[in-house]
Amino acid sequence: MENKRKNSRKRQAILDALCATKEHPTAEMLYKQLKADYPELSLGTVYRNLGVLAEEGLAVSVCRVAGQERYDATTAPHAHFVCRSCRRVMDMELPEAVTETCVELDREYGFIAEECSLTVRGLCRDCRGLQAG
Repeated sequence: MENKRKNSRKRQAILDALCATKEHPTAEMLYKQLKADYPELSLGTVYRNLGVLAEEGLAVSVCRVAGQERYDATTAPHAHFVCRSCRRVMDMELPEAVTETCVELDREYGFIAEECSLTVRGLCRDCRGLQAG
């Protein structure tokens, strides 16, 4: 018997807000964005629902930046760049070498790669220009 969760208004609002941005928000960012429309919303509810969305494959936890988990609604394989200065998280195409590595793992060890993530950290173009200038 499948244990299917009932989709709630709040969970749908959280998912919609996550899908509408490319910023890779934290739970707190989503909470602040949604609080005016959902006054009864709590930060704990946002955290719990992000966990549910991740379990259901509708969102992914990307990485931690300054101690806070960042989330993404784009679940197709892709990489991320995290700027250590401005703390933005940006999408990048997954390098072909990473995809080839997954194929190689299957060929050599019989592994089935079900998930792959790559996070690059450094300075984004804007912050690099600020430091140089």
